Amino acid sequence: MPIYEYVCRDCDHEFEWLLRGKEKPACPSCGRGHLTKKFSVPAAHTATTPPGCPAQQTGACTASSCCGRDCGMTDFH
Repeated sequence: MPIYEYVCRDCDHEFEWLLRGKEKPACPSCGRGHLTKKFSVPAAHTATTPPGCPAQQTGACTASSCCGRDCGMTDFH
């Protein structure tokens, strides 16, 4: 289910709406449905460090590829 950003043309309230099927959102501020969908950029999350790498989380490692690959912090495994 996508989340869209809207602006109410009646009260200028900006909000996000989780759209389910053919549901038509209404402004949570004034209750009207005179909305304009805003252009939004999708979020993309990437990681160069494996999740849970203690060396980089504590600041002991500053290498872009941590936990024994570039920085030599192998004792954190």
